[in-house]
Amino acid sequence: MKNEADAQDVFQEAFIIVFQKMNQYRFEGSFEGWLKRIFINKLIETLNKRKRDFLFVDAVYEEGIADEEEASDSFSLPQEKLLECIQQLPDQYRLVFNLYFFEKMKHKEIASLLNISEGTSKSNLNRAKNNLQKKILEIRASKNV
Repeated sequence: MKNEADAQDVFQEAFIIVFQKMNQYRFEGSFEGWLKRIFINKLIETLNKRKRDFLFVDAVYEEGIADEEEASDSFSLPQEKLLECIQQLPDQYRLVFNLYFFEKMKHKEIASLLNISEGTSKSNLNRAKNNLQKKILEIRASKNV
């Protein structure tokens, strides 16, 4: 979510769903996986309800966030600033980015979950990384850390 209050709302609503559906957990898979699926589905449902304009583009090339020259410099970005940059990403880019990097999901899983193609998932991740790279370079240039 773009702000902490919205994230807390989704988090709370997801926990309510967990408690309401606790009797539906069948002990067939990991509880963590079951819980994670509820939270992800609640987030997607919330974003869909807001009728955001999602960008679905079918490009498939992935690159890293920073090139080797930039990585070798001694520039450090505080975690809070990085999270702020991630929160500023367009919703669909941020969602794919978070699922890929923080939830460690593969593009095939993300595509299935969001009802998009794998190419779109890869494209959205690439665009998210490019947007983040630009933001980080702007911060670095201004030394406004």
